[in-house]
Amino acid sequence: MIFVTLGTHELHFTRLLKELEGLKKEGKIQEEVIVQNGNTRFSSDYLQLIPFMSMEDMETYIKNSSFVISHAGTGSITTSLKLGKKVIIVPRLQKFNEHNDDHQLELSETFSRNGYVLPCYEEDRLENVIEQLKTFTPQVFTADNTQMLNILENFIEGEKLDAY
Repeated sequence: MIFVTLGTHELHFTRLLKELEGLKKEGKIQEEVIVQNGNTRFSSDYLQLIPFMSMEDMETYIKNSSFVISHAGTGSITTSLKLGKKVIIVPRLQKFNEHNDDHQLELSETFSRNGYVLPCYEEDRLENVIEQLKTFTPQVFTADNTQMLNILENFIEGEKLDAY
């Protein structure tokens, strides 16, 4: 089974679902495809769509999947990586009205540059990226929030100094 997560953002992400449905319909994807589609309204005879689910259910689907296809949401990506799954990231793009800005593109570039995931950008065919996944060995992901905590502490300390 392939697990796909679109997150819960209020804007649609039908672009990814149309491509997945086409691959499934053409027989290029043989496995069952289960999609957490959030607020993206879509109906399909080829994809199993579940708008919202608990974190526990999501983790169960991730654990039982052969790999994950995800929007570039940090929580979805890191959860999948922590559970040892190979991940393809398809960023939501502002120009298609899928998000308010292109921060998901930046996240995709960072996670892929560090060797954790395979990105699937607008010009890529998902079918080709799925094929690449067969020989892809991701870097082991470990969350290290030390740098972020230091930035926040410095920001807060700076704010305190400026406030007095």
